[in-house]
Amino acid sequence: MAEQTAPPQSVAGPPGGSAITAEAKPDGAVVRDALGVGIAVGLSGFAFGVTSAGSGLSLLQTCALSLLVFTSASQFALVGALAAGGNPYTAAAGAFFLGVRNSFYGLRLSQLLALPRALRPLAAQWVIDETTAVTLPQPTRRAARIGFTVTGLTLYVLWNLTTLVGALGAEALGDTAAWGLDAAGPAVFLALLAPMLKSTTERVTAALAVVLALGLLPVLPAGVPVLLAALAAPAVLFLMGRDKAGPMGRGKAGTPDESAGADGQGQEAEKAATKTGAPSTTTQEDGR
Repeated sequence: MAEQTAPPQSVAGPPGGSAITAEAKPDGAVVRDALGVGIAVGLSGFAFGVTSAGSGLSLLQTCALSLLVFTSASQFALVGALAAGGNPYTAAAGAFFLGVRNSFYGLRLSQLLALPRALRPLAAQWVIDETTAVTLPQPTRRAARIGFTVTGLTLYVLWNLTTLVGALGAEALGDTAAWGLDAAGPAVFLALLAPMLKSTTERVTAALAVVLALGLLPVLPAGVPVLLAALAAPAVLFLMGRDKAGPMGRGKAGTPDESAGADGQGQEAEKAATKTGAPSTTTQEDGR
């Protein structure tokens, strides 16, 4: 059976311009991409289950975190702070700050997906790094909805199942801190995200964000450096805008010379017309 594809959809173009028709992407290709991300990251829930159980949380507490919080960075930050002997309220605050970034994802995804009101509260639970990374590059709304749904469903089911398995098998691994499993989730996500950084601007922005996060990590509470790392994007855009403004400014500076040349030619033509008795072009235009 032929693979189903979505019909082309019109995407709004620049102001005053015509709409741009986005090329459809086969549904099967979107599903494969979404499954790849969902399975790869979902399996790392095992690492969270082991880490959480090794930090002293019960099986019920560990599974509740994955079911209700469902954002790996916040979950790892919470259990990591508790394992280090931190205050529970401080640990929860750090996890909250990390989770705030998902609200910014939601602002963009809500416009892109345009889901019915009844589904929005349910979809909000799946607004995380991975679903955003799969949804945003899709060329059409149909593809975006498929990518979001398949990634969110696959990741949610696998993450919770592997969390349970990890929590049950934590005792068999002994000292969980020695395995460094808390880095598994972020490492998998970075490995999936890296190939998407294709342009120089994207690479520079990502590098600056890493520098900001690592530089602020020792001096700010957990979660805050990640939020401030988002300042890398406007900083790079500002610097790029200044670079582009230079050549444009120089180009505009030369425009008066060109205009003066054009006016000079017009004056010469008018003088010649006066000598020969021919009607002036300027006069005709003024008459119109």
